[in-house]
Amino acid sequence: MWTPLINCLYLSYNFISAASTLMGSCQLQGHFSLNEMYQAGDVILGGLFEVHFLAVFPELSFRSAPELPYCEQFDMASFQQAQTMVFAIDEINKNPKLLPKITLGYHLYDNCVMLGMAFRAAISLVSGTEESFSNLNCTGPPPVIGIVGDSNSTPSIAISSVLGLFRVPIVSYFATCSCLSNRKQYPSFFRTIPSDAFQVRAMVNILKHFGWTWVGLIYSDDDYGNYAAQSFLQDIQVYGGCVAFTEILPLNNNRKYIEHVVGVIQASTARVIVVFSTSTYVLPLMDEVVLQNVTNRQWIASEAWATSPVFHTQRLLPFLGGTLGIAIRRGEIQGLREFLLHLRPKNDQHNNMVRIFWEKMFGCRFNPGGKGDKQCSGQEDLSSKDTAYSDVKELRASYNVYKTVYALAHALHDLTECDEERGPFSENRCADITNLQPWQLVHYLQKVNFTTGFGDHVSFDKNGDALAIYDVMNWHPSSDGSINVRTVGVVNEGAATGKVLTLDEDAIYWNFKMKKAPLSVCSESCPPGTRQATRKGLPVCCFDCLPCGDGEISNVTNAIECTVCPDEFWSNTDKDQCVPKEVEFLSYEDPLGISLTTASLLGTCFCALVMIIFCQNRNTPIVRANNSELSFLLLLSLKLCFLCVLLFIGRPQLWTCQLRHAVFGISFVLCVSSILVKTMVVIAVFKSSRPEGKGSMKWFGTTQQRCTVLILTALQVVICIVWLSNSSPAPNKNSQHISSKIVYECAIGSVAGFSLLLGYIGLLAAISFLLAFLARNLPDNFNEAKFITFSMLIFCAVWIAFVPAYVSSPGKYAVAVEIFAILASSFGLLGAIFAPKCFIILLHPEKNTKKAIMGRQIAK
Repeated sequence: MWTPLINCLYLSYNFISAASTLMGSCQLQGHFSLNEMYQAGDVILGGLFEVHFLAVFPELSFRSAPELPYCEQFDMASFQQAQTMVFAIDEINKNPKLLPKITLGYHLYDNCVMLGMAFRAAISLVSGTEESFSNLNCTGPPPVIGIVGDSNSTPSIAISSVLGLFRVPIVSYFATCSCLSNRKQYPSFFRTIPSDAFQVRAMVNILKHFGWTWVGLIYSDDDYGNYAAQSFLQDIQVYGGCVAFTEILPLNNNRKYIEHVVGVIQASTARVIVVFSTSTYVLPLMDEVVLQNVTNRQWIASEAWATSPVFHTQRLLPFLGGTLGIAIRRGEIQGLREFLLHLRPKNDQHNNMVRIFWEKMFGCRFNPGGKGDKQCSGQEDLSSKDTAYSDVKELRASYNVYKTVYALAHALHDLTECDEERGPFSENRCADITNLQPWQLVHYLQKVNFTTGFGDHVSFDKNGDALAIYDVMNWHPSSDGSINVRTVGVVNEGAATGKVLTLDEDAIYWNFKMKKAPLSVCSESCPPGTRQATRKGLPVCCFDCLPCGDGEISNVTNAIECTVCPDEFWSNTDKDQCVPKEVEFLSYEDPLGISLTTASLLGTCFCALVMIIFCQNRNTPIVRANNSELSFLLLLSLKLCFLCVLLFIGRPQLWTCQLRHAVFGISFVLCVSSILVKTMVVIAVFKSSRPEGKGSMKWFGTTQQRCTVLILTALQVVICIVWLSNSSPAPNKNSQHISSKIVYECAIGSVAGFSLLLGYIGLLAAISFLLAFLARNLPDNFNEAKFITFSMLIFCAVWIAFVPAYVSSPGKYAVAVEIFAILASSFGLLGAIFAPKCFIILLHPEKNTKKAIMGRQIAK
């Protein structure tokens, strides 16, 4: 960008050097028409200030020498900044401890907020304004040893790009572009105002504090605006915010485009608008805002216009009231107001800036040329005028100018205090004050470290940037209906407490009906218990809120993802907290558990009752038939079957888990083996009643019956011992079947062991059923086989239905199904085998005789 400019300067330098060699002196080819202030001194400091807002350039015809540009719209606040530099130099010259042997002078130019004017002024400062010079007067300090300014970023970039080649120190008091922190491109640039990188972070901190994630961005089409916007877009993305729209303010203040920008503002749902620009380009925008009556917007002002007085009017209060802005640190300068009020104009062409100021202030002219023009005397009273020039209550830019001058003075003072043979330059030499080079001052500027009278610390980091401290400003309505800017907070990245942003929210004025901070989001915040789901094709700030799934929670607002609860926890109803899972087991307090316990005890009582009946009638034929001992053994085993149910109810423990299946398996084998032996006895008795089978009963005597039952039961006992020894059942917390609950169950340990236990019971039951079925057609006096067939049919049907029901039942209901199968089969056996006998014993005792029993066969 600056290559042609640098080449031009280089060729000019070679031309001047050649002319100096050939002719012995160089002649100044022309003068720039610039407004200036000048005071001689041993060392001169240059200054660039935007005293006028606008520079008017004549048209270029290239047929004659162009007319000189001129400036319009005098700015009192900027002139105060220029006078602050004059005051600081005057104060330093009177200070015996700072530069005691050197008198500082100054040479200040007006840049008119235009790059061309600023560059003309900078070249004039470094080249000098003498008509000619020769090799004889080339010694001594250069025309200026350093430059205070420029106030804008774009001129600072241009000037530093060129003057940085010669290491001329430039210390800006208001240029904030983050690009100027690049030490390779701008090696001699310093500033007493923080970089835009810090400013952007400060503004993002404000957005974050109020939860504003949906904002509009407007910036000027210059280096200040472009770099700030680029930095803002990066930082707000890190914060998690989104930019609803991005618009550029044209440098030519194009009315149609500004109308377009305001139209975008009106159409957008964003209630917060961030503006990076100088007041020069913001003012036309606000004029259009007023015309289109755009209200209910929260403006966030960058430091370039946050304190600008041009907006503090009654007309703009309804639209800009409540604006929050970032401003450079306010300071106080003792004696400045008195100095400003004692200013007097001089009849000197090098101080025409003061004369222009005087004419603008008092509405007079030193050289009246028309009718009605008021003559300026130069003795008018400045204290009679209340303008931004004499207002020292909110010194910000002026305070930065003050710090800038003192930074250069302290660097120069350190340079003059250098100890010989301990200097920082080659061969440990110090700088020669009689032949001072600008680059030598750069070395000392980098090491400047002092504290102002107001108590602010001034130093530069490795990039030439100052400490990042800002005031947060808020625009309040004043008593006269205009805008009054107040400080409501501080942004300090170097705060010892670590708290970067400090705000007094009670002191903030909100220009909304609710008198509180507005809501500026694309989507309402997702409450705890939900998560964000980004809408397709829209920024991440535009989302839907989806509830967390079962077993997942989000306990923060705007959660990106839901968190899965730990294994033993589950989400509550609101999905915002993990709570311990409900532990489920079949308990004695459960209605189902109570019902099954009652049934178990009832079955046990029935068995006991039948046993009592049989004991009282043990000598009757119906009890003695088919070995009454087996009947009592069968009743005992059924009682154990009913009682083993109690081991299945209650909180599983190791001993209950081990016993429940063992007792169940042994009890049922004892029961089924007794039935099997009874069936075999019935068949043997029938065969022995026939001539061909009279010897069959000797194989089924009482001893053989007992041994058979004992052996068959012993096999089940062995199976249980092996199972419990190798892989014992144990309590287990199961969350696989029901995710929301912990099913406290007994894990069977070994599937093979459990299958073998059930399979053995099933084998005995199948054999009993088969034998009973084959013996179903025996005569009535052998009808025991029919009862056994019916009982085993019930038994097998129950346990065949048990398998699919058990597998498909969740949690505690699986245990309930197993208990139900035990009870159903037990009641089936009890009813089918013993109910007919009890019926005869209790209701038809006349049939409980040997004659009656044996007579059935005779009747047939």
